[in-house]
Amino acid sequence: SFIDLLLISGGIFFVFIKNYNNLNMKNIYKNSQRNLNKAKKILNKDNIIAVPTETVYGLAGNAYSNTAIKKIYKLKKRPKTNPLIIHYYDLRGLKNDAYIDNKFLKLYKKFSPGPLTYILRKKKNSKISLIANANLKTIAVRFPKNNIIRKLLQNLQFPLAIPSANISSAVSPVSSYDVLDEFPKKLNFILDGGSSKIGLESTVVNLDGKTQILRPGAISQNQISKVLKRKISILKTTNKIKSPGQLKKHYSPGIPIKLNCKKADNKAAFIVFGKKYKNNEKNIFNLSKSGNLEEAARKLYKTFRKIKNLGFKRINIVKIPNNKIGIAINDRLRKAAY
Repeated sequence: SFIDLLLISGGIFFVFIKNYNNLNMKNIYKNSQRNLNKAKKILNKDNIIAVPTETVYGLAGNAYSNTAIKKIYKLKKRPKTNPLIIHYYDLRGLKNDAYIDNKFLKLYKKFSPGPLTYILRKKKNSKISLIANANLKTIAVRFPKNNIIRKLLQNLQFPLAIPSANISSAVSPVSSYDVLDEFPKKLNFILDGGSSKIGLESTVVNLDGKTQILRPGAISQNQISKVLKRKISILKTTNKIKSPGQLKKHYSPGIPIKLNCKKADNKAAFIVFGKKYKNNEKNIFNLSKSGNLEEAARKLYKTFRKIKNLGFKRINIVKIPNNKIGIAINDRLRKAAY
């Protein structure tokens, strides 16, 4: 009946308010020219905002400003040895900061703007904060595809350092509400761009020295190899941090994760993939009923966050196919379970 519908709707609304009653929803700003102008003013004063990208949401600050970069590291509680990715609108800004070669240009032409980060040799006269690239001789650079962040970058006089908008080693946010969940009091401006289209961080390819993938992502090893016409490998482990995503523990929801499970332990949340799993149990969370890996990537972090907020104490997850973007999913799962 209509009355029953009202009661159900009221219950849903109550749950929503209960989940967000400690969060300041006023800090989320819809995409508009007025709010883009406001974002620009905040960034010009070396302050930090949260922004959408096609991969995940990020904390943005002036990459040329030590003041802004220090604020990012402090907000994230990020190790100083872990460099940030510098985001540009196009090549014009990058030419002042990094050396460009034919390998880079081939990949740039094919994949940028998009979810591919390049490790390049930094120019000595670059204005990039030494803190942002962890005093390395290289910098990580990306040209995001999301139209909102591109409009913002186009109207700034500096590139933006944009790591994921979460506490270091925690789950990356894929919506403005995730950012608010992560920083309920310490972030005053979150630019809303809906849900992230990819849901996993960018692929990182090293072009300084041995050409190698340092972090898998939506752009696959095979795609990069095809453009460069050479076989390239994915770096498995390293003690030398050259780019984001190389820490052993990362992307964690803050509760234990057990991988490659055929069934769930008692009282554990069970993350599954494909149509053979029943979804009528409260502890089952399906990343993709149709077995679509891109859908699974979009839903992974959102599912982690949902499970944690529901109060589960641990997560079991089935084996995820290790091909295409599944390679990136499995990389995130291994680090989240470390």
